[in-house]
Amino acid sequence: MDFRLSDEQDLLRRSVREFAEAEIRPHVMEWDEAQQFPMDLLPKLAELGLMGIQFPEEYGGAGMSAVDYCICIEELARVCPAIALSVAAHNGLCSAHIGMFGDDDQKRTCLPRLVSGSVLGAWGLTEANAGSDAAGMRTTAARVDGGWSLNGAKSFITHGRIGGVMVVIAVTDRAKAHRGISAFIVEHGTPGMTAGKKENKLGMRASDTSEVIFTDCRIAASALLGEEGQGFVNTLQVLDAGRIGIAALSVGLAQGAYEAARDYARERHQFGQPIAAFQAIQWKLADNATRIEAARWLTYRAAYLKDSGVRMTRESSMAKLFASEAAVKAADDCVQIHGGYGFVKDYPAEKYFRDVKLLTIGEGTSEIQRLVIARQLLAQ
Repeated sequence: MDFRLSDEQDLLRRSVREFAEAEIRPHVMEWDEAQQFPMDLLPKLAELGLMGIQFPEEYGGAGMSAVDYCICIEELARVCPAIALSVAAHNGLCSAHIGMFGDDDQKRTCLPRLVSGSVLGAWGLTEANAGSDAAGMRTTAARVDGGWSLNGAKSFITHGRIGGVMVVIAVTDRAKAHRGISAFIVEHGTPGMTAGKKENKLGMRASDTSEVIFTDCRIAASALLGEEGQGFVNTLQVLDAGRIGIAALSVGLAQGAYEAARDYARERHQFGQPIAAFQAIQWKLADNATRIEAARWLTYRAAYLKDSGVRMTRESSMAKLFASEAAVKAADDCVQIHGGYGFVKDYPAEKYFRDVKLLTIGEGTSEIQRLVIARQLLAQ
């Protein structure tokens, strides 16, 4: 087993890191305080291939592997987890759903715009009363002449207000339960589709999150994504891969928090020496570095299995669970090592601390990950 990255992957890491340091780091707090995703960043992300990381070159994508994808998301999250979240949601949810289950016309129509950064992708699964229990959703899609009529509301949608293309999951036959759920592609600006409340969030504030409301929103029959009644099954497949992205984001955030804590510990002097000389600080750094490395390889293993075409439900959930909780600890220790300065916005510690909590909630809470893992283990 060779755990070394290829020369091309090392170059990819350096390229994305340099981009993040030059184009993102100077604006992190500006974007956070404005609570807006910087749309002028899209063409720059696209030029580096980050808006279509794993998509085929025939659609304008970069054609990278799942491991490459982890490297990209990790390096963005090391500098700004909110930007990394938007890139991951765009690539791993909306675009991935279309790439995995769309027909040729849908791919030709949507993917070139998504991977070029012409539009952001949004993915509508969660509702106010249907989070982890996605099968309890109330949004419906009813057949009408020439297509479908959508009615309902989606909550906590990344790019809900600014996404140009949205994949919407809706009930098409409630009597069939899980087999009565389907997916649809809805273009921004379609009559009957409106943006609702923009969420005022604790963290990840530069990543747009809002409600999306559908009121007799008419879409063509060709908007059906995948087979009718397979939307829920397809959603689980999308989430299996999407959790690898959140795990990579967690690794990147943890790495950024660890580095900020390490650097501060070298600079901060107390009792005549840098606080990095004290065992209490050294052990925090050592424990976090160890957890980050373990999380990284759990994540890369899940990505490797994805690249190999092997089912990775258990592995992606393990990676997401461990990496997100390791990131919480790294962010917490980062604040602690900074002391009072960890509580103010002059240092990056407080932002890592605010951003990190979403990672144990989004794309399946830690509790849901444990449930998924246990079911996989008990089915053996």
